[in-house]
Amino acid sequence: MLAWLDEAAAAFAAQVADTPRMVTKHIAALTFQKPVRPGQIIKIYGEVDRIGKTSLTLNMEARRHSVYNGTQCTTVSTKMTFVRIDGDGEAIPISEKVRQKYRDPRDFT
Repeated sequence: MLAWLDEAAAAFAAQVADTPRMVTKHIAALTFQKPVRPGQIIKIYGEVDRIGKTSLTLNMEARRHSVYNGTQCTTVSTKMTFVRIDGDGEAIPISEKVRQKYRDPRDFT
């Protein structure tokens, strides 16, 4: 499950930051709330929590999906931080265009 979360979050981080070069920096504590059995469908959701100069933090959640009644049950959730890197693996700034798009509205008050 952790590998699935990391892979989904990395793809989402790359989409948000408009770059393929994002690496995992931090994964917050995980609490597995419900079991998942082989053959069950898992859906993974993410939302941007915050964007800094070179990093972004996502709220990630995995849900067990029932094909019988369409319900979803959260199995695990966490915050994950990713850093934008260059070809040498050094942190580089996330574009200002991206940072403006996801800026917290509370920053303007």
